[in-house]
Formats: sequence, structure tokens, C-alpha cells
Amino acid sequence: MRLFLTFLRLGLTSFGGPVAHLAYFRRVFVEERRWLTEQRYAELLALCQFLPGPSSSQVGIAIGLMRAGWRGALAAWLGFTLPSAVLMILFAIGLQRWHGMATASLLHGLKLAAVAVIAQAVWGMAPRLCPDWPRRLLAAAAMALVLLAPAAWGQVAVIAFGAAVGASLLRGDDDALHGPLHGVLNTRQATATIAVFAFLLVALPVVATAYPALPVQMASAFYRTGSLVFGGGHVVLPLLQADVVPPGWVTQTDFLAGYGAAQALPGPLFSFAAFLGASANTGLGPWLGGALAVTAIFAPSFFLVAGALPFWARLRQNARSRAALAGVNASVVGLLLAVLYQPAATSAIHGWPDAVVAGLAFIALQFGRVPPWCLVALCAVLGRWI
Repeated sequence: MRLFLTFLRLGLTSFGGPVAHLAYFRRVFVEERRWLTEQRYAELLALCQFLPGPSSSQVGIAIGLMRAGWRGALAAWLGFTLPSAVLMILFAIGLQRWHGMATASLLHGLKLAAVAVIAQAVWGMAPRLCPDWPRRLLAAAAMALVLLAPAAWGQVAVIAFGAAVGASLLRGDDDALHGPLHGVLNTRQATATIAVFAFLLVALPVVATAYPALPVQMASAFYRTGSLVFGGGHVVLPLLQADVVPPGWVTQTDFLAGYGAAQALPGPLFSFAAFLGASANTGLGPWLGGALAVTAIFAPSFFLVAGALPFWARLRQNARSRAALAGVNASVVGLLLAVLYQPAATSAIHGWPDAVVAGLAFIALQFGRVPPWCLVALCAVLGRWI
């Protein structure tokens, strides 16, 4: 219970995105509670940056796992995710009931806020993930490929393309960590956990093809997204958009409005999945639909974190693995650039007033250090006069 309440407090107060979340975690678990040393926390950060999925949530899952096994991992995830997931489902319900009133103003403002937030993500990630011309060219190629093939398979192909190019042509960072990082699983249990992860990744699309009910298709799509998103946070946007908008599960307008609203909430950005599950007509109702989506998108993180902990030091010291990750990270920048243009900018900016508001919002975020929740609220209000 103490573990759950600690993460619940973080889930209610951790504004600012994954980087800010990790700073909150360090203050609580290293400085205040002393559950981890600085070195152990740094190792967890490196592991969760290496794995696909939401890095801050994965750090929380790893801390819970190391404190109290699987029950601790579940308690940590629930505490950190529950507040934002519940609020996103409530937003979806409100949007469905008062959609006509909201569309003309609120939704337009939220879409402009989403443009600014995605632009800030690209601005912050590009120098770190694409520091040289080979990676910049790889990012540009990834952007072009995504714009030419915007379907879900195109996003997956770009990630695989980045990994292949990176492993063949790039050099990974030479910051390998030494020494084991032990979790609660032995190597046999960890291997079995990774096997379960891989089995579900393959089996869920097969089941969704054989039984094409929307809840099954959604579970498959969201599990795949949670398995393939490197970089976490904003990187989930293009994969989810390709999964839910073209088949008509969620409209483009509602998708961007929900994404904009997610910026105003504490906790993990992956809770945006709860909004999508609640908005889709799954036949389960908004609460069960939202719970299904958010569980499916986070499930891979449990398997990957638990399975990778015993093998982390060995994997991190492999030069080919680090080079492949460098290629994937460069492709992530291309993915975000593509989604910044289509659908974010093309659907939100229809004239110079929209462009001015989006530009000012970006400046306020990047240089004025305005909190995202404050910016989202301001854009929602300004939407009435644009």
C-alpha cells in the first residue's frame, strides 16, 4: 500500500512530461526515501531508454518490481497511471456528450496546442538524437517514408529500417554501464517473460484477424504500439494515429483534441490510450474500453522490463545493439517530423491567425518555460476567437 500511495502522489503531481517525471522520481526515490542509490537509478534510466515503451513508467515499474516483485510493479504502475487515465476517460465521455458545443472552439484550440507540443518535442530531441549528418539524413528519410506510407505498417517499417541502418552504418554511444543490474527474476524466468512478450506480439494480430471484433483489434493494435515505440511520450502519436484514425475508430478531430488535452494532465502521456479506448465504439462502454486500451499499451513494458533486467549489462555493452538503437532514435525524429506536418499542422492551421497562435505557443513552451497544462488551457480559450 505504501508503494501504491507513493506512486499515486507522483501520478497526481508529476506535470511536464517524461523528463520531468524522471526528475520527480529521482527526488522521491533517491533523495527522500533512499530506495535507490544514484548509480542504481542511473542504470535503471539507461535500461528504460534502451527499451521500447514509456521510459518514465518503465522506471516506475522497475522500481516496483525490485521492491515487491510483480505486485509491486503493478502497484507502481496503477498509482502513477490511474489519475491521468481516469481524467482522459472522463474527457472522452464529455466530448461525446457535448461534441457539438466543443467542436467550434475548444477542439480547435487543443489542436493548436498539440502542434506546439509536438514541435517542442522535435526541437528538444533532434540535437540529441541526430547530432551528426548520417543520423540527420536517416531522420529525413524516415520522415519521407512515413509521409509516403502513413499506415501502421509504414511506421513499423521505418523503425525496422532505422535499426538496420544503425546496426550497419552507425556507431553507438560508448557509455556502456558495467556490473549487473539484478531484478527479482532469474535468467530462466526472464527468458520466459520475454518469450511471453514475443508470443503475444505475434499471436494478437492472428487472433484479431480470425475474430475481427473491435476490442480484439484494439488490444492487438495498442499492444503492438507499446512494443515498438522507442523514445516514449510524443513518439506514440504517429503509431496510434495510424492505428485508430484510418479505420474510423476515432475521428481526426477527436484524436488531436484528446492529445492536446493529455498535455494538461500529470502522469504518463501513454494514458492518452485511455481516451482513445473510451472514444471508440467498442461495445464495452467508455470505462471498459479505456481500461482495455491503456492496459494493452502498457503490458509490453511489464514483460520487457522484467525480462531485460538480468541481461541488461551484457546487452548494453554490445556495440551492435547500441548502434541499432542510435538508428532507431534517428528514425524517431523523422516520425515526429512527419506527424508534426501531417496530421497536426495540416488539420489545425488554416490561416495566419492559427499559425501565429501555434508559433507563440511553441515559443512560450520552449523559451518561456510555460507549463504545458497552462498553455493547453490558454489555447483552448483562444480557440473561441480564431
